[in-house]
Amino acid sequence: MYEVEVKVRADHEAVEAALDAAGAEFVDSVVQADTYYDAPHRDFAETDEALRIRRERDLESDDAGGEDETERETAKITYKGPLLEAESKSREEHETAVADGEAAAGVFDGLGFEPAATVRKERAHYRLDGYTVTLDSVDGLGEFVEVETETEDDDIEAAREGARAVLDDLGLDPAEQIRTSYLGLLLDGDAGE
Repeated sequence: MYEVEVKVRADHEAVEAALDAAGAEFVDSVVQADTYYDAPHRDFAETDEALRIRRERDLESDDAGGEDETERETAKITYKGPLLEAESKSREEHETAVADGEAAAGVFDGLGFEPAATVRKERAHYRLDGYTVTLDSVDGLGEFVEVETETEDDDIEAAREGARAVLDDLGLDPAEQIRTSYLGLLLDGDAGE
């Protein structure tokens, strides 16, 4: 599976109006905490790989009541391979849900993987023209828009160009793309403009 993503900095208010005008379907709003790990056997910063545990909570369920926060939380383990091209953030990705994020962290710890950093963000997901459009508010970095899709085959170029077209339709400039991950931006101290 390949994830094809194009990301830019953007003011969410203007993008929300453009999404509404384009007939985008709102999917959900979530809070995520992504803990990234360093490997004991190689340097992920050098190999351009990532291993994380994502803990996610649906913002709409916060109003439901009755459950404590850990009961509403889901967790996933994700491996991201090196970037495949210079034109987008396309990479191989493997992800699976786990029943208990804390237990998964214990497994990583037992194997010698050490937490490197945690990225926290609020995300609103929309569907538009077969793509997921995500409005991210990232702690310490600001507001971003990601347009992404997944492809099983090697047609990354067509998926990338489609993502760029969605950005353009939303009034955003695909040439302002940021290929650095949120983790990389945080570690570089890039709080934006």
